[in-house]
Parts: sequence; C-alpha cells; structure tokens
Amino acid sequence: MADEVTVTRSNFDAEVMKSAVPVVADFWAEWCGPCKMIAPVLKDLARDYKDKIKIAKIDVDAEGELAQQFNIVSIPTILVFSKGQVVKQQIGAVPRPALEKMIKEVI
Repeated sequence: MADEVTVTRSNFDAEVMKSAVPVVADFWAEWCGPCKMIAPVLKDLARDYKDKIKIAKIDVDAEGELAQQFNIVSIPTILVFSKGQVVKQQIGAVPRPALEKMIKEVI
C-alpha cells in the first residue's frame, strides 16, 4: 500500500469510503503553515502503520466540494474514516502522540 494517496472527488469513494483499512484523511492546502508542520508526521505514521491505515491527502483548494461536504472550515483538519463513516476528527496541527492515539483507537 502506498504511504499516502492523493484523493480527489473522482477517487474518493474507492480510496476512502470503500477502503478495507481505516483512512486518515488530511484536509490541507499548499499555503497552510500548520499543514506543512504535520505533513512529515503523517508520512511517518503512514510508514509505521503500513497495511493498518491509509493516509489520504485532500487539497481543499483543488477539492472544494469534498471540503464543503465534510464542513471543513479550518485546516489542517484530520478526519478518520472507518467502514465509510467519520469516527474521529482533529482540527489544527497536533503533535504525533495525539494523531497516533486517534489511529490506535480505530485499528
């Protein structure tokens, strides 16, 4: 499984809603400083939890419909999907232990 997958409207159902593993969806933007701060943490978590989770990167500028669908008003926002449902949410940049705790609760 890839470390991270870029998710768009066209592959959202396949990559997120129908995923066999929980999906950590990172709603981000290129210009967002806090988004850049957590990006390497998410990349590390993708590697450390390979085959247990999927990290989905969703650019809110390119995928405004998805951002609107999930009421994303502040970034970074992390939504954790399990079996097609949002089961966890984190708004803002947080340290690795907080993100790891979310992951451990769903795997």
